[in-house]
Amino acid sequence: MKNYSLSDISVETWVQGGPMNLTDLVGSVVLVEVFQVNCPGCLLYALPKAIQLHEAYQKQGLVVIGLATAFEDYDKNTLENLERLVQKGEVIGETLHTLTQQGILTDGKLEWRLPFAVGMDRVEPDQEPVTPERTLRYARRALPDFDELGKDRQQVILQQVRNYLKQKTMKAETFERFALKGTPSSILFDRKGHVQDISFGQNEHLQSLIKQCLTSRDSLENDD
Repeated sequence: MKNYSLSDISVETWVQGGPMNLTDLVGSVVLVEVFQVNCPGCLLYALPKAIQLHEAYQKQGLVVIGLATAFEDYDKNTLENLERLVQKGEVIGETLHTLTQQGILTDGKLEWRLPFAVGMDRVEPDQEPVTPERTLRYARRALPDFDELGKDRQQVILQQVRNYLKQKTMKAETFERFALKGTPSSILFDRKGHVQDISFGQNEHLQSLIKQCLTSRDSLENDD
């Protein structure tokens, strides 16, 4: 795992709880929950779990931040739809469809609100040409064991990556910098502001890691 720090998180716009300089949070344990507005799993599981962790550990020094991003469905994963979600509990697209089927919306809206700071990842036009070098670089970043795969499997993956990059009109800075595999993703920083864990999807191990980071106060004092 690379030596990421809190300064590597990019926030273009604070929708709630900001603006803030994340480096000012050194001394706290920081959980950044990365999600997309048009991501049913994010709203069904990841964000409610982040709320639970916030409520359980904020008094012990945990700071939770929600970071919306966009690596697909750029017409739906927008700042405007994030504002509707945070301010009114309104959801859209596949999220609206799935949560409606689950019967967990009231008058088409969420019954809960995010109680922590929420920002939007810096998302900009992607104008980089889709070259063989870029395709290979992206494949290696997404799959650390790419070079150990068979040639046939590598070619299939490279074609999939090439197709993805050709339709990719935008780039999300934090999402790409941390080489996230999708949403929901969690990024956990210790009290020194150093990344301790990056996980995609189910993260049942996260609570125990948070507890470990919260109780490691002496490492902050003794580390130089």
